[in-house]
Amino acid sequence: MKVQAIVPAAGTGTRLKSRQDKPFIFLKGKPLIVHTLSVLEKCSAIESIILVTHARQIKNFQKLIGTYRFLKIKQIVPGGHTRCASVQNGLKALDRDTDVVLVHDGARPLISSELLKASITLMRREQAVVVAVPVKPTIKMVHAKSFYIEKTLPRETLWEAQTPQVFRKDILMKAHAKMLCADPTDDAVLVEQMGIKVKILRGDYTNIKVTTREDLAIVKNLLP
Repeated sequence: MKVQAIVPAAGTGTRLKSRQDKPFIFLKGKPLIVHTLSVLEKCSAIESIILVTHARQIKNFQKLIGTYRFLKIKQIVPGGHTRCASVQNGLKALDRDTDVVLVHDGARPLISSELLKASITLMRREQAVVVAVPVKPTIKMVHAKSFYIEKTLPRETLWEAQTPQVFRKDILMKAHAKMLCADPTDDAVLVEQMGIKVKILRGDYTNIKVTTREDLAIVKNLLP
């Protein structure tokens, strides 16, 4: 089973209010993206990595790959205007004989090798796997204009999706080609819309995506 990873890393750090693009923000002496790529690089189940980044940062990423001696990065491709478009650009760069595609956010540097391996192993009997954690707070459905509560959602059925999200290549390619969801926030929703069952793999609450300055502070404390 040949597995390739797509890593969207085109974030600009706007919500972080940072002068640097998000992947290049230093954490414990290394750029954020280096922490993420290091875990993927060491995962024996992943054959190669396709990195998707902002077009103006490709040369900087090429230097970074040389500096940190990443050997599994097969290609760096320019991202799109949305995360979905960036993943689609990554899909175009996949090898023809790839069986399974693992998509992992470049801004999740605390992913563990154990969770990566578990998600790939589960793909031997599934068509799609999403790492997720049960939600802890009580979630309210609220009217968009009036802000009155419409419903309290049953917490026991709610999970927060993370990455990696892992798919059979043919299924993910077809899902992106059909685009049955107008504004997908992850890849799994496109697969769900095709009626394909997506298996949840319980993840880790520390597998945080760096989006805000608060996230950055938490990740700094959790990195080894």
